[in-house]
This record gives sequence, structure tokens and C-alpha cells, in this order.
Amino acid sequence: MTVTVVVGNPKPRSRTWAAAHRVARELTGAEPDTAIDLADFGPALLDWSDPGVAEAVADLAAAELLVVASPTFKGTYTGLLKLFLDRVGGGALVGVTAVPVMLGAHWRHGLAPEAFLKPVLAELGAACPTGALYLLDSAWDAPDALDHWLPAARRQLATTRGEPV
Repeated sequence: MTVTVVVGNPKPRSRTWAAAHRVARELTGAEPDTAIDLADFGPALLDWSDPGVAEAVADLAAAELLVVASPTFKGTYTGLLKLFLDRVGGGALVGVTAVPVMLGAHWRHGLAPEAFLKPVLAELGAACPTGALYLLDSAWDAPDALDHWLPAARRQLATTRGEPV
């Protein structure tokens, strides 16, 4: 399975980056094949002819499993991630299974990945069979941080892929 992680945190190699990699590892048992840290692109995200950004967009469409992660900014995902996702054509992610992940400082934003990130991924054509995952900044790396979500997510992904559960 080809696994890609994309992270929309303006801070390079952030907690969001680490959490997204953790989610990919826990779901698949391996490191992602491709990891895209949007902080690396900076102003290139505004240049529609930039080949590096175009390659990153192509990596999304080539993934079988895509973990899309963002910190919670103003109650939703970052503008950095929005700029990048605007480069993905409608329906371009058909055949890709996506897992939306967001980190934030308070549980009151817990519905943000389900309400805002998951719908944009579906609009781009991705299947999102798992519940979106929200993690607290202060506890994303706790040993039990994924315990409430991971068993059902693994089962949903296996069912989506036609694997025995």
C-alpha cells in the first residue's frame, strides 16, 4: 500500500508532522512512502507553475492511503493547507483513501476535522471511511492517545480495501 502524509502546519517538522506520521505508522505498521511538509514550499504554493508543488499534488493522487494533517487555526485547518488543496483538481483523489487529522489546544474544536477537513477531501474525490481524528496538542503523543479511534479506523480501512477484518 502506498502511503502519503501531507502536513499543513506553517512550522516545519511540527507536532502535527509527528502526529501524522504516528497515525500512518499505527494504521499500516510502516513509515509513509511519501511525506509532504507544506512549510517547505512557502511562497511556491502561490506559484501555479512551480514543479515541486505540482509533484506533491501528483503524489496525493498516486497514494492509496493519504493522511492529511493540520493544526487547528481559527477553528479550522490552516490557510497553508487550503492553498495546497486548491491545487488539487475536483475528483483528482478518486481511488485514494484519506484520513483527516487535526491537532488543537482544546476539545471545543474537536469536530473541526469532521466538519471542515473531511468534506474538502471528499470534494476532491477521496474516500474517507474513518472518523476524522482530533488530537490535543498536549497529549497527541501519549501512549493511549489513539486508543479511542484506532481499532475502528483499522477495521474501516480494512473493509474499504476488501481485506479480512
